[in-house]
Amino acid sequence: MSYWVVGAMWGGDAEDDALPSFLKRGYWYCWDAKDTPSDEESKGSGNSVKAQRERFTQIKISDRIAVKKNLSIKNQEIEIRAVGIVNDIDLDEWRIYVDWLPVFQEKKVVDMKGCSASVHGPFESDSHWIKDIFCI
Repeated sequence: MSYWVVGAMWGGDAEDDALPSFLKRGYWYCWDAKDTPSDEESKGSGNSVKAQRERFTQIKISDRIAVKKNLSIKNQEIEIRAVGIVNDIDLDEWRIYVDWLPVFQEKKVVDMKGCSASVHGPFESDSHWIKDIFCI
């Protein structure tokens, strides 16, 4: 089993927060399959659409995901907003179906550890950082 840290705000914009819809509908996705640029159009390196797609394809059923919100680039902090267990994957739609766990009662803030894009991982459970995020 692997652990993933993902985003829910299109373009990092709080006004485009998709988390409520994800929780209600039992899924997570990063791109609209119709609007995502092709790998050839994707620019950049580690956080390019191409690199994130490659990470996305590594997500497996029973993996854990945590939805984060970037709080402070300067202080390198993210807020963990939801966690869940992957129960199905649709690569055609770039969508992951998730059994969401109960929402945190308190704000959970952790170090960013470079997770500023939409898909980061896989991480293993032996890290204190992952244990803190997923309460394991």
